[in-house]
Amino acid sequence: MRRLLDGIYRSTGALAALFMIGVLVMVITGIVTREMGIYLRGTDDYAGYCMAAAGFLALAYTFKHGEHIRVTLIIERLSGKPRRFLEGLTLSFGCAIAVALAWYSVRLVLNSYQFNDISQGVDASPLWIPQIGMAIGTIILVIAFVDDLLMTLLGRPLARLNTPGNEAARME
Repeated sequence: MRRLLDGIYRSTGALAALFMIGVLVMVITGIVTREMGIYLRGTDDYAGYCMAAAGFLALAYTFKHGEHIRVTLIIERLSGKPRRFLEGLTLSFGCAIAVALAWYSVRLVLNSYQFNDISQGVDASPLWIPQIGMAIGTIILVIAFVDDLLMTLLGRPLARLNTPGNEAARME
């Protein structure tokens, strides 16, 4: 199960990287074609879609690397059961927030699809397509939070992704 979850987190991280490359491609394409006197519709919009997808798809990957900002002023001073309780409490709040975000993200995609919502840009793209990245990213973030919460409740160290060249990744 650990390998499957880590594979999912790495996959969304890789997708986020691909979408960042998509941002670069769209921006460069827009600049180059503009200088050539060619108007290529939607490059700005697609760059924005790629940026949003990259941001949301990277959430779980970043979380499992321990790179999200955490205020550990109190937690770092505790140990044993009090620390595990406080970690469990904060992870529970994180789970609740992530579930709400995922719920509304999926609902937004379904509503956009149902109402044939299109972008206001010159490309008039169906909005549910770029919103899928947000929904998938938030769902995987929920899985990552639940993963850490269960590990904390079971008293096991939190699993952090270890990537080549990242010797700092460890079990907390």
